[in-house]
Amino acid sequence: MADLLQPLRKENIVAKTGFNRWKVPPAAIAIHLCIGSVYSWSIFNPALTKAIGVAAPSSTDWELDSVVRIFSVAIVFLGLSAAFAGKWLEKVGPRMVGVVAACCWGGGFLIGGLGIVMHQLWLLYLGYGVLGGCGLGLGYVSPVSTLIRWFPDRRGMATGMAIMGFGGGAMIGAPLKEFFIKLYYEAPTWLGPVADVNVITEAGKRFVEQAGVMKEVVVVTASDVSKMVVPGPEGVYLAGTGDAGVAGAFFTLAVIYFVVMMVAAFSFRVPQAGWVPAGWTPPTDEELAKKMRTTKNVHIDQALKTPQFYLLWVVLCFNVTAGIGVIGVAKTMMTDIFGSALPLIVNGSFAATYVMMISVFNMCGRFFWASMSDYLGRKMTYTIFFVLGMALYLSIPFAAQQVSVDPVVMWLVMFYAVTMIIFTMYGGGFATIPAYLADIFGTAYVGGIHGRLLTAWSVAGVLGPMAITSLREMSLNAAVHDLAKIVDPQTFAAKFGAGVEQLDALLANKAVTIGKLMEIAPEGTIDPTPTLYNTTMYAMAALLFIALLANLSVKPCADRHYMEEGAKGGKAVGGGMAAQPAE
Repeated sequence: MADLLQPLRKENIVAKTGFNRWKVPPAAIAIHLCIGSVYSWSIFNPALTKAIGVAAPSSTDWELDSVVRIFSVAIVFLGLSAAFAGKWLEKVGPRMVGVVAACCWGGGFLIGGLGIVMHQLWLLYLGYGVLGGCGLGLGYVSPVSTLIRWFPDRRGMATGMAIMGFGGGAMIGAPLKEFFIKLYYEAPTWLGPVADVNVITEAGKRFVEQAGVMKEVVVVTASDVSKMVVPGPEGVYLAGTGDAGVAGAFFTLAVIYFVVMMVAAFSFRVPQAGWVPAGWTPPTDEELAKKMRTTKNVHIDQALKTPQFYLLWVVLCFNVTAGIGVIGVAKTMMTDIFGSALPLIVNGSFAATYVMMISVFNMCGRFFWASMSDYLGRKMTYTIFFVLGMALYLSIPFAAQQVSVDPVVMWLVMFYAVTMIIFTMYGGGFATIPAYLADIFGTAYVGGIHGRLLTAWSVAGVLGPMAITSLREMSLNAAVHDLAKIVDPQTFAAKFGAGVEQLDALLANKAVTIGKLMEIAPEGTIDPTPTLYNTTMYAMAALLFIALLANLSVKPCADRHYMEEGAKGGKAVGGGMAAQPAE
């Protein structure tokens, strides 16, 4: 076994003299493009929440918040695995870590697909969430520290190149997922228009009787057609028939991602000890001081004893929290806010394209802002993120409120532009943080320190989606109850087969939605759906304010934290832990 691992070890992938360093970025970007498809998770949401009903959610289908939490679990394990893998990466090198990442990410899709086929949610959590999340973390850290060492002259640009791929993963992943879901989709059995089918309501569930057996059905009205995975006729569909197409998509993507990541991992090389780019002159101490950069190094364990580490942890955590919750429900959010107001424009395809464009701007922002940080400085770059970000988040509720009253395209354009700018800065924050760490703690252990800082991403991966789904659920329940109060009780009973007193049961079993209530609401009633995310946006702006304060508090490390120059074992001034600096 040891012999089989030899080609993967760090000492066996040292580049020869004259190696072209520009051969490394394509491999780094390829791995990040694969794992970055996690950002298009929301493409799976509609199909996963209709895995049994297919045409519409049935009573046994998974709730949206349960499905979104799979994304959260994956991000949690991304951070945890990156934290543990950082030190291992310095020991074994990027090729070994990349190969393990390919096995975890591909394997996660396989197990997740099995969970969908068996309708076992825990298998999705275990496969995509836990195993796939470990693949995310391992695949994320391995290229970053490698490129920082290959490009000491342009740290920001180097990290931007690698992490640009992660931001762009959804650009490729979103249309791929849409294509495979539709490829494997099979329409459920259509029983006919609602008027022609005897639908029976019991305990909030809808049934039809066939050959003396009560079988669950889902009812698709005009407001539901645009939300179908593949649009079909209005009417009654038999639950448990057809195929939402998502399991086949999981299995196919597992193979594609595994192959691409394995090829990329075997392309990794590390520079020789003491290597510097030809013709490059390291900056003077004066130039470094102006941009709060150091040539000294802080050991990976000593970094945890500095206030700078925790301030940057807060900076990353809250910046990510503000954006990742929106990414997790991007397709659903676009449909909620504009689907009912502008149904001819905002359909399923438009929402999927929106997810893809998030990826485009996320990707471009990673390269643009990380490169700009080489000139502006990392601290100033983050200050721009937070000040501008607060203003943009606060503008979203305004656009949502206006479109609910006056459904014109201008508000959609405003929302689109605002969110795209937000996602350039969200991506830029990820791409700039490794260079920020190298500036503060030096380059010797930046891979390991970066890995540990990514635990902030784990926390954000829970906070963001949990906040946006919980606050949305609260707003949704309040809106449904408010609408039910103004709907004629007899009309309600005729439409849903049960009285208003059974509203909670009907809502729990997905028989009642805002869209269905709006169909029988008094004329002139304003649809509350576009405003479901307003509270969330205010909360996200508040988080960015806290992150701004943390960023403004970052200062250079105290001298006692730095390792003694040239000391073998990396002895730190002032009694810090000793360790051999990495190459």
